[in-house]
Amino acid sequence: MQATEKATPQLVRELNLGHSVAIVVGTIVGSGIFLAPSVMMRATGSAGRVYLVWIVGGLLSFFGALTYAELGAMRPSAGGEYVYVRDAYGPLAGFLYAWTWFLISKPASIATITAGLVLVLENFSFFAFLGDPLVSWHLSAGTVFNVTSGDLVAIGAVIFITFLNYLGVRKAGNFHLALTVMKVGMIAAIVWFCFSADAGSWSNFSTRFEGAKGGMAGFMAALVAALWAYDGWNDLNMISGEIRNPERNIPYALIFGVALVALLFMGMNAAIQYTMPAPMIAGAKAPVSAAMQVATGLYGGFLVSFGMALSMLVTLNGTIMSGGRIPYAVARDGYFFKALAEVHPRFHTPGLALLVQAVVAILLLLIGGTFRSLLSLAIYAEWLFYMISASSIFLFRRREPDRPRPYKVWGYPVVPGLFVATAAVLLYYTFTDPENFWNSIAGTFVILLGIPVFYYFAKKKKLDPGLE
Repeated sequence: MQATEKATPQLVRELNLGHSVAIVVGTIVGSGIFLAPSVMMRATGSAGRVYLVWIVGGLLSFFGALTYAELGAMRPSAGGEYVYVRDAYGPLAGFLYAWTWFLISKPASIATITAGLVLVLENFSFFAFLGDPLVSWHLSAGTVFNVTSGDLVAIGAVIFITFLNYLGVRKAGNFHLALTVMKVGMIAAIVWFCFSADAGSWSNFSTRFEGAKGGMAGFMAALVAALWAYDGWNDLNMISGEIRNPERNIPYALIFGVALVALLFMGMNAAIQYTMPAPMIAGAKAPVSAAMQVATGLYGGFLVSFGMALSMLVTLNGTIMSGGRIPYAVARDGYFFKALAEVHPRFHTPGLALLVQAVVAILLLLIGGTFRSLLSLAIYAEWLFYMISASSIFLFRRREPDRPRPYKVWGYPVVPGLFVATAAVLLYYTFTDPENFWNSIAGTFVILLGIPVFYYFAKKKKLDPGLE
């Protein structure tokens, strides 16, 4: 029996501090910073309010990262948030987290990133055909299901990055590190070019977009977009089981990585607003590309669009890498299909879990609708469990006061308390926003649907003690 256990393939700790920081930075900096500024301007109407939203979103993400730094250093196991929710609130809550992440959060994130990738490519005239339907099915008198060339590009990106992760976490980590360095350099160059533009003016910061939603509803809608741009800082915790010296590297990577991203985002947003007035930002499909066209001409916009597409591939890599560890972790505990807990004997990756995740993401990409609807679906489900996961720190502090904590969150209990409270407010506005209501209802329905599924696997596990 012991020989069999020794022969069972396991995940291996192959990611160092450099990889960890790159996973935080590279996963966060994706489509959001390039596409969200126009959404935020249409919601708030002024450059000052957009900048305020970026600051609030950055602080909230930093508070969340500080909280997760303690949790990740204390419980450095594959699955991250699933482990925190399971240990704090029990197997059912942990399963509902994993179920939701597996069916909504990660697939919706993957689909949104690839949908954003196609939007960027459509900026090129020779990619204009991506929006054209290849196949159309008339499901009813008023319903047509289309598959476009852009859908095939998005699906191809999902398959490529999934295959890279299938071949090994170190290969995927090296890919992520190299392209993240390029991405940071690209952002720094964009900021420099925009602030050097003759057409730029500080007066643009005082311009307004009169058609904005405005008020608290507009602020919260903009905050949703900002938090989507900052999203991804928690992905590092999902792969805790493959990070060397996690007690040290997880806190360092989260804190330094989120702080660096906040600085990059502030610089990028200031560069956009220096280059263009508010109405122009609100009307731009990709504000960063439009700003570079103003600053350097068509060639500059072309380079930015290419860089954006490359950037999204890096974010997609981090999202797929982390997402595959969730079904692996819950299946390892015996509450999901046993095959998903298998580790590839050669590549030491949760291969089947990665492949199934890709299939679910592709299905959602085809039926999930627009970039906006996918974004709303992902944000609602993710922030629900961000709130629940972060709240576990209070239970662990009370239940396990003597447990070793290599890192303790600064400002406890205020910092994690503010993060949890703000997440609750954000969820309220997301749920009550008429544009997001049905996505939120759909997300809630899928979460509740997981309850009978959990009891099915719990009964199966009880009948078969060998399921672990």
